Amino acid sequence: MARLAAAVAAARQPTWLTVPTLRPGTVEAVVGAAGPELLHRSEWFMTTDLTGHPQHAPAAPYEREVRTEGPVTVVSLHDSSGEVAARGTIAVVGADAIADRIETDAAHRRRGLGRAMMSALAEAAVTQGARTGLLIASEEGQRLYSSLGWRHEADVLIARGPVVPSSR
Repeated sequence: MARLAAAVAAARQPTWLTVPTLRPGTVEAVVGAAGPELLHRSEWFMTTDLTGHPQHAPAAPYEREVRTEGPVTVVSLHDSSGEVAARGTIAVVGADAIADRIETDAAHRRRGLGRAMMSALAEAAVTQGARTGLLIASEEGQRLYSSLGWRHEADVLIARGPVVPSSR
């Protein structure tokens, strides 16, 4: 991992390094010594059995739109004016499904849209043959995913290189 971290630090353009680990302190030390800038240490790698995922429909006035193109499904939750209140994607690879870019607009939070979003994503993935859900959870999402039965499997460290000195 030290060589990979050094390669990220030496890159000529912004390059990201995402490391799921059971030993975050060790990884942080190795990455830090190699030079990339450590950005996040609070994210989690989480998994779940999608076949038993809780189902929640969006409450009125929200409606969901589901578009699947090949292995990728995009879910949007719209309010009555058509404004996108929440969105997310899930990609199926064999029996696994990777959820990503899940977000709820700040003006629409605390209305159950996260639960409705995860339900729609899980349902779409199961329809395509997935059984196991995978995601990297931000601090903001960890409580929601845990309440839906997702399990914390590892911490995730995210670093960026090259470190560009600030201009003063």
